[in-house]
Amino acid sequence: MSAEATNPSTPVPVVPTAATAAVAPASVRRKSRPRIDLRRLGRAALLGPTARDRLPDAIGHVVEAHRAHHPDADLEPLRRAYVLAESSHRGQMRKSGEPYITHPLAVTLILAELGAETTTLTASLLHDTVEDTEVTLDQVCEQFGEEVRYLVDGVTKLEKVDYGAAAEPETFRKMLVATGSDVRVMSIKLADRLHNMRTLGVMRREKQERIAGVTRDVLIPLAERLGVQALKTELEDLVFAILHPEEYEHTRELIAENAARTADPLAVVAEEMRGVLREAGISAEVLIRPRHFVSVHRVARKRGQLRGADFGRLLVLVGEDADCYGVLGELHTCMTPVVSEFKDFIAVPKFNLYQSLHTAVARPDGQVVEVLIRTHQMHKVAEAGVVALGNPYASGTDATATDASADGPGADDPADGERADPTRPGWLSRLLEWQQAAPDPDTFWSTLREDLAQDREITVFRPDGGTLGLPEGASCVDAAYGQYGEDAHACIGARVNGRLATLSTVLKDGDTVELLMGQDPASEPSREWLEHAHTPAARIAIQRWLTTHPGGGAPADEPAGYRADADFRERRGHESGPGGRPQGADVRTDRPGAAVRLAGCCTPVPPDEITGFPVRGGVVTVHRVECVAVAHMKSRGRTEIGVRWGESTACRVTLVAESFGRRGLLADLTEAIALAGGDIVSATVEPPSEQRVRHTYTLQLPDAAGLPSLMRAMRDVPGVYDVSRTQNQTPAPRLP
Repeated sequence: MSAEATNPSTPVPVVPTAATAAVAPASVRRKSRPRIDLRRLGRAALLGPTARDRLPDAIGHVVEAHRAHHPDADLEPLRRAYVLAESSHRGQMRKSGEPYITHPLAVTLILAELGAETTTLTASLLHDTVEDTEVTLDQVCEQFGEEVRYLVDGVTKLEKVDYGAAAEPETFRKMLVATGSDVRVMSIKLADRLHNMRTLGVMRREKQERIAGVTRDVLIPLAERLGVQALKTELEDLVFAILHPEEYEHTRELIAENAARTADPLAVVAEEMRGVLREAGISAEVLIRPRHFVSVHRVARKRGQLRGADFGRLLVLVGEDADCYGVLGELHTCMTPVVSEFKDFIAVPKFNLYQSLHTAVARPDGQVVEVLIRTHQMHKVAEAGVVALGNPYASGTDATATDASADGPGADDPADGERADPTRPGWLSRLLEWQQAAPDPDTFWSTLREDLAQDREITVFRPDGGTLGLPEGASCVDAAYGQYGEDAHACIGARVNGRLATLSTVLKDGDTVELLMGQDPASEPSREWLEHAHTPAARIAIQRWLTTHPGGGAPADEPAGYRADADFRERRGHESGPGGRPQGADVRTDRPGAAVRLAGCCTPVPPDEITGFPVRGGVVTVHRVECVAVAHMKSRGRTEIGVRWGESTACRVTLVAESFGRRGLLADLTEAIALAGGDIVSATVEPPSEQRVRHTYTLQLPDAAGLPSLMRAMRDVPGVYDVSRTQNQTPAPRLP
């Protein structure tokens, strides 16, 4: 955490809020407190603690910001935490010459302005004491309680003397595990990194770039996932300024040039919207939200030449959820909407708690103005994310915690004695699971960056009604390991939205996924699964199995335990009836004397509805009416022949059995068929694919009424998960 301040002679890259305010018109500027003079705070800190009956002057700004969000907060913990932090850090200086206490004060002020509750601010004031002074965690616990101790411990770095090069990745691992139990740990870390990034100018260029790189790859994605947009956007711009100084300077010039223009299309549209909403009787606040530097840079790369409306968006704030849709209706009625830009993140919030309606309206000159519509509470959560939720573990009687979250997500009281964290999202749970299996710090560090680079999430449903959160692009392999952990080694396939699918199938948001699990204990993952694994949990589990089983890992077309002879064919001599044709069900036709042949593409049996078509040699082929070949022949003008079932109920049918490969499967299936009264005319076993085996049986039955029970008997064979009658799925080839 130890931060080094900026040398006054080394200017820090301009942050977006300051830069935008400097160049934007007065109507566009955001209302904010004046920048705090850290040197003045440092002088106040050196004066030492004040009398017990009043707060130290140095934390006056923190108290002011805190009371704005929590007017009834108990400030005594803050006073005592400041006294301990100041006395412990006394004599320590930053590289800029400022007292070190100015760093925890600045970090605490950042959190206070976001609305953090008292416990978080108390821990923030103390966050470097255990790491940089003689204060121990036991002392923190004794004076401030177990929660503050946990938060301070969560953000305390591991020593390089103990961990060497692994200190940084292992510190982040420790911090993420702590965040899994209390998200306030990461809130403090993000504010700490923001102040360090603001004061990075005194460091060597290579160190600035290294810290900026870690911030870009790890801290910014974490801020996005926790919904703390106010920290995320400023961190993005500071990283942008360090790693891409030329592009940053070009973007700054674009913003300055736009601010110098007299005509502002955003201001014009904002005033029009105020009039529309005023006439509709909707109480709303319409604000101009200038884009931060990275956002402007992205838009410039996407659209090329920027126009005035591209430099910001309009924000409409209302009181109730229903008012959001009322505003949307009025804007779409009275202005020209760009329908393709509409998104409803209120009905379907983002995975980081974000809620808002997104739309856009077109001006007569062709410029498109983006509009965000949300309630004041949604806006608070959109800016501060989990920080705005207060203490997720507080009871309803804890005023300091409930002030921040009374109307937002997480307002429900947890059950007595539970630490049921409503802010722990699926991505964090998955991260905590796979990090346990990461064998070494390097693997953890590289996998963490890859995982955090996946910035979108989908939700898929299980057949039991449960859900799985997965990153966008995840496959059935990822779903299997997400649901079953290492037991997913035995997965043999899946059904997606009721249809059989390969494990490589990429899932979409809202899909229903049923995973088919094999029963053979010798089942093993395929090496090819690594190509389809998108999540760290799946990749690590598969790779670990392959590492511990040298030479193992059946290829996808040869599942473990499969020993059936793929060339097996059993033909019981084509038992022939009159005229030498194979025996089948009794079929009568409207063409007397014509030979009848049951079509192999759909193998009709009584009491299927059937139709016939003449072919060469005076033969009539009989199809089920829903067979695709029927539609094909009708489209070619082929003449239908009336056919009907006769008195005999004997039939011949072709069945397809889908199963996973295992020893003895073929023998078990043939035995089940024989016990059900079926006579196998022919049988084929296709080469297995992704641990699945497809069997095709042509069977002679003495009575078609026995077909359903025979199919049930085949499904009951262990390892068989589907049995169906054959049915062509593509048009039949041209018939003679």
